[in-house]
Amino acid sequence: MRVLVVSDTHKRNENYLRVLERERPVDMVIHCGDSEGSEYLICESAGCPVHIVSGNNDFFSELPREIEFEIGEYRVLVTHGHNYYVSMGSETLKKYAISKDKNMVFYGHTHRPVIDIEREITAVNPGSLSYPRQDGKKPSYVMMELDRQGKAHFELKFL
Repeated sequence: MRVLVVSDTHKRNENYLRVLERERPVDMVIHCGDSEGSEYLICESAGCPVHIVSGNNDFFSELPREIEFEIGEYRVLVTHGHNYYVSMGSETLKKYAISKDKNMVFYGHTHRPVIDIEREITAVNPGSLSYPRQDGKKPSYVMMELDRQGKAHFELKFL
């Protein structure tokens, strides 16, 4: 199973569309918020199930603040992260996810990519496809693949 994880597209969808073409086929898309009204385009262009949450810039959005579901053996929480102070680090969010019996959390908001794999929880922030803030400032996303045994592998990618 191939899962494309993106965030913080901020209504600038050309890079999202480029990534979809580059990575197809994908079995699922996870968008960690700040789509700014582009959820229809994001969902329709994916050609697979899409899980998307609202971010701090998704004004008047009816998207949920967070969602929970399973990917294989993984119990997943997706949120934008701004309500969990992720700009200061992901510890609060990871503790919250663990308290909800999750072993994987996806988030955005910081525009800086992170793949943090610990024994109890894996925390993934794909960075931003539109306004990257990490060194080098290249638009980023994460590909998650489940191998034949159902184990997750993550790859941080740049445009």
